[in-house]
Amino acid sequence: QVQLVESGGGLAQVGGSLRLSCAASGRTFNNYIMGWFRQAPGKEREFVAAIARNDRLTYYTDSVKGRFTISRDDAKNTVYLQMNSLKPEDTAVYYCAAGQFFSFSYSDCTRARSYDYWGQGTHITVSS
Repeated sequence: QVQLVESGGGLAQVGGSLRLSCAASGRTFNNYIMGWFRQAPGKEREFVAAIARNDRLTYYTDSVKGRFTISRDDAKNTVYLQMNSLKPEDTAVYYCAAGQFFSFSYSDCTRARSYDYWGQGTHITVSS
């Protein structure tokens, strides 16, 4: 079992920055592919970013490329999402997820059902 707890959400202005953290319980954090998803009001949950077990491979959805950076610190059992140049359309509840699926393919990483564990979510509001 892995428990995930997100933090770092809140209110930001357009063009501002926030860093989300997701702390995981357990001693096998480095066995998991980690992902961030988000869900805006009235919309389906969507993939944001994922990072491989080896910390060298990452994927991003097109709308956040160049603005968001996913990283992980296995010594701290934590994955991060640095969000810069925030836009109103980034407003959403952000969830981190952990998965043990084998292939670090884009299709697998973007699929919510690939992941085994989910955090409770943290809310981001970007206002002008």
